Amino acid sequence: MGLGGQEVTVLGAGVAGLAVARALALQGAAVTVLEQADAIREVGAGLQISPNGAAVLRALGLGAALEAASIRAQAVELRDGYDGDVVLRMDLARLRPKQGYHFLHRADLIDLLATGAREAGVQLRLLQKVETVDLSGHRPRIETAQGAELLPGLLIGADGLHSKLRAALNGAEQPFFTKQVAWRTIIPAEPGAAPVAEVHMGAGRHLVSYPLRGGTLRNIVAVEERSAWVEESWSLRDDAMELKLAFEGFSPRVQGWLDRVEDVYLWGLFRHPVAPVWGKVLREGAALILGDAAHPTLPFLAQGASMGLEDAWVLADRLARLPLADALAAYQAARLPRCSRIVAAATGNARAYHLSGMPRSLAHTALRLGGKVAPGLALKKFDWLYDFDVTAG
Repeated sequence: MGLGGQEVTVLGAGVAGLAVARALALQGAAVTVLEQADAIREVGAGLQISPNGAAVLRALGLGAALEAASIRAQAVELRDGYDGDVVLRMDLARLRPKQGYHFLHRADLIDLLATGAREAGVQLRLLQKVETVDLSGHRPRIETAQGAELLPGLLIGADGLHSKLRAALNGAEQPFFTKQVAWRTIIPAEPGAAPVAEVHMGAGRHLVSYPLRGGTLRNIVAVEERSAWVEESWSLRDDAMELKLAFEGFSPRVQGWLDRVEDVYLWGLFRHPVAPVWGKVLREGAALILGDAAHPTLPFLAQGASMGLEDAWVLADRLARLPLADALAAYQAARLPRCSRIVAAATGNARAYHLSGMPRSLAHTALRLGGKVAPGLALKKFDWLYDFDVTAG
């Protein structure tokens, strides 16, 4: 359709929203981002950007900012949660020296994306809570909590799990509780913390940790199976003792981390289906979704941010090169199979981490043997994920 002067409204100033805003602005679009918060910020948590996501940031001209804000991962270690022994080590630095696996604070990623969006000419409007999205007319219609009515020509929903635009495109849905909850917290890192992502696996639970911000902080995400429902929210505080009790049988290394926990957040993990409809062309405009609004995923493959970055690049590319209806169809056709596969793989990881009894013993023995006989095989199984570069055409 060509994007020179095209007015675009993006809902949500998260990773996907800011990335697509910069991508579209670099193509000549006039982009406005509506954010409901009073500031562009993120809660204190870490995330991982794998090579497929890093490729998008480099293509958007943000590669140097990513390197400055992140730590390059050297390895991923799967450990026995109870004795702390390494079950499998995937040596990223040795096996994939040309690829970048990055640990960074979510707030730092949001900051570099927001700076990049502003530098590209994107207008960021705060305190813009969207109450309703209506796609029944000639153009998308938005009504905000302040009573304002907006009629954007091209509306993009990057408004997360509870996306108003997703609901307008697909109707209401009923996500289901996975019977798993997750705690997240950040603690001061021990001196000399190695740039390694550690996955400590136990029966019905696991804990992931890696350093942030030059090794000064340590990110922790801990998951436990339980039948009780917990709110699907990033901002629900919990007692640090609850986290410690859930992992009291784990190794001294883990216990040492949990002894330093002060502030901890808890949220319930819910499965949302991948949206069947990602976009709609109207008589005088169009609406579409990306990121968590289109394909929420469980956090067991560390791909939420990278999927949003990939979406942003593909969407901007198709809109710049194709007529509007063709662009939307090509965007969903390109992204739906890959995102569905990632969501399924993340769900499978949760089961593998939480094995108990004989299945756990057999699985750990196989991983140890495989790591000795073919040290690169475990990582090679994810070539389909990490080697994929949406910016390469």
